Formats: sequence, structure tokens, C-alpha cells
Amino acid sequence: MYRPVIPMSGLAGWRFLQRTYDTQFEAFNKSAELQRDTDYFRENIGAISRAEDLVSDRRLMAVTLGAFGLQDDIDNRFFIRKMLEEGTTSDDALANRFTDPRYKEMSEAFGFGPGEFLKIGEAGFVDAIVARFEANSFEVAAGEQDESMRIALYAQREVAELAGADMSNDAKWFTLMGDPPMRALFEKALNLPSSIGQIDVDQQLGVFQERAQSVFGTDQLTDFADPGMVEDLITKYVVRNQIASFNAGMSGQSIALTLLQR
Repeated sequence: MYRPVIPMSGLAGWRFLQRTYDTQFEAFNKSAELQRDTDYFRENIGAISRAEDLVSDRRLMAVTLGAFGLQDDIDNRFFIRKMLEEGTTSDDALANRFTDPRYKEMSEAFGFGPGEFLKIGEAGFVDAIVARFEANSFEVAAGEQDESMRIALYAQREVAELAGADMSNDAKWFTLMGDPPMRALFEKALNLPSSIGQIDVDQQLGVFQERAQSVFGTDQLTDFADPGMVEDLITKYVVRNQIASFNAGMSGQSIALTLLQR
């Protein structure tokens, strides 16, 4: 399996990855293992008509879950089956009760639930799932080299989509706050402590919006449809993450020595 090359950490590493992304992504997708997974999905997903059949095929499940960044749930067959079978039309459906929006996206994408129509046979369905699987698999592989790169790549792919979603600004923030990679990126970019998750969710919303207004000059997530805003967001995340890692790795004595040497 091709391993993404990230020769340095922090902003320099991110900029290198951006410059070489197309070439590296193409090389990654030509890996024999990835090709076997996507070929199998293309050849066999059309025969699936029930959620039970999907979760019973581990190879199909691997691509399905991987497409939505949920690959760690590969052994939770009952949970995923229930998530798919209940769909998303009912307010009390399992997917709607989770703060992580990726479960709802997966359930909606397949359409196994009551009052929904099966989307597996639709034109473009397979290509869309495979494209998501390839993108997420590359991000996971990059994360094995540097976790901050995985989060940055994910955000680059997802922030603009969330910005353009047909929902209120508050709903977008709640969606973002429930998405673990997206939340991690915004927390760091806005210089918020991870302990913010321990306070009331409505209070969290206020803190995120106030800090976004202060840092970016807006608390409207629709503004992040602008690629320049997304790049500014990711740059702040990568730089602050690097500073935090640097500080965590230094003792008080070594920090003092470093300052004295400047």
C-alpha cells in the first residue's frame, strides 16, 4: 500500500502535501489493496437490497463505512444495521439521535429506511461512494504519518459542503460540533480548550460563535464557502497544533533555554 509522503510537520508539511496532493492521491488509489476493495464494491453492491445483506458482507461494509470515516465501526454489525434500517425520516431514528452527522449521511446515502427509496441502483451512486472511500482512505493514511494532516484534509473536503448546506447557522454549528474531526479543527483554530465539551451544548455554541467572530470576523458558517476562508482556517489549525505539540514536548527548563538562545 502506498504511504503518503509528509517529510515535515506543521505548516511546511501541509503546504508540501497540498503541492503534491494530486500526484500522491493518484499513486495511492493505484495501490493493489485499494483497487481490490473498490472493484469488489462495484461488482457486488448492486445485488444488495437489505441492510442485513450489506452488514453481512465485511468487504462491502469496509468500503461503506470507510466512505463516511466510520471504519472503526466495522465490527459493530448490529449497530450499523439498525442505523441503516431505521433510516432518517423519523425524528427518533437512531441516526438522528447521534450528534455525529456522519451516521445520518451514511443512512441517507443508502435509503434502506421506512419511507425512503433504495439508492443503490441510482446512476452515480457507486461512483460517489467509491470517491468518498478513496478520499477518506488517503486521509487516514496521511493521518498515520501526521494526525493533523488527516484532520486538515478532511476539513478541506467537508467545510465548504457544510457551509452550503440548507440549514440555519446555528444548525450548522451544532453539526460541526458533533463531527469529531471538524470539531477538533475548529477548537484548535479558535484556540479553544477541549474541555469546552464539558459545558452545556448551548453555551458551547455561544463560545464557538463568539470566538469565530473574533478570529475570522464572522460567525456565519456560510462564509466558509470561500476557499480563502477555508485555507485561513486550516492554516490557523495547523500552526496552532504545531505550537501546542512543540510546547507539550518541552520541559520548562528547555523552553527557558530555547528562549535564552534566541
